[in-house]
Amino acid sequence: MQKTLRLDTYSVIMKELEKEKYHLIGSHSAYKKCYWTHEAIVSNRYCYKGKFYGIESDKCIQMTPSAAWCWFRCIHCWRLEPEDIGLEWDETKIPFMDDPEYIVERSIEEHKKALSGYFGREGVDPKKVKEALQPRHVAISLTGEPTLYEKLGELIAEYHKRGITTFLVTSGVRPDILANLSEEPTQLFVSLQAPNEKKHKLMNRPIVTNSWNLVLETLKILPSFSSPTVIRMTMIKGFNMSEKDAEEFAKLIELSLPTYIEVKAYMHVGPSIYRLSKDAMPNHAEIREFAKLLGELTGYKILSEYPPSRIVLLSKLDKPIQIGNAWNEKWSWNTPEIEDDINWEYKEAEDD
Repeated sequence: MQKTLRLDTYSVIMKELEKEKYHLIGSHSAYKKCYWTHEAIVSNRYCYKGKFYGIESDKCIQMTPSAAWCWFRCIHCWRLEPEDIGLEWDETKIPFMDDPEYIVERSIEEHKKALSGYFGREGVDPKKVKEALQPRHVAISLTGEPTLYEKLGELIAEYHKRGITTFLVTSGVRPDILANLSEEPTQLFVSLQAPNEKKHKLMNRPIVTNSWNLVLETLKILPSFSSPTVIRMTMIKGFNMSEKDAEEFAKLIELSLPTYIEVKAYMHVGPSIYRLSKDAMPNHAEIREFAKLLGELTGYKILSEYPPSRIVLLSKLDKPIQIGNAWNEKWSWNTPEIEDDINWEYKEAEDD
């Protein structure tokens, strides 16, 4: 009876995701067209991953193999959390694992379905749409924690077989999965919001014990990856932007030695607006200032920035490794580019 109740609860969550235009795949996966995919096709505008790493947003699949399955209930998360619709959901293990090949094929199909409607749209180049129907990249994130899907290495391999690069975004709660991947992603992102355990419990609100030590273990194994690694920091005013915070973050950077650091503003969108005020959202100048301080503490230098997404990129490299060719079509990767739309409406500027 209890098992049935839990599955019924999960069914309610999945129905809510469908209302938010998620394309459900099998038992626990989902696809959703990214805002920047739309922008790339309609306006030739790319997300920050385009500027930093050359990712073509129009050819990028945004998916998750673990829709709604997560060990955190982060205060800043703009994706749906069970509590947002009045549900209690503390399950920690996906009870059924769909086949990786099936998930990959379906995610590609859903990407094509989502973009097919652009044919015939006024002002849209049909050739660009046709090219977008042949995806080159996948962001494995969207919603939930991807490492809770225990066949993650096989999933990554299936994308690579199809010539699709993989950007894996994790909160770092499953170092065991990351350490034993049968195939590494093209680039690995670890989301880090808290500089210490106390703030981790406050900001990430874990539903499992020992989660901070699990995150630390993930940071310790990052140097062992042959693929580029990224510490992606979501900055929230009043929570993690003090000088002391920067000093503590610097120690975590020293531990993990990432290829890149991304310092990005919290965006006051989605259900996060019920947990945080609009004042918690830093502007781009504040993000740049914090990134500068972090760089001074770590020896990382600012390589680039993208004001529409309020994000700054740091590295010890002289320039970022280009995985695609998007930004090079129009801009240089290191152009500061304070655009006319630096005050771009933040609800539209958010990206994953």
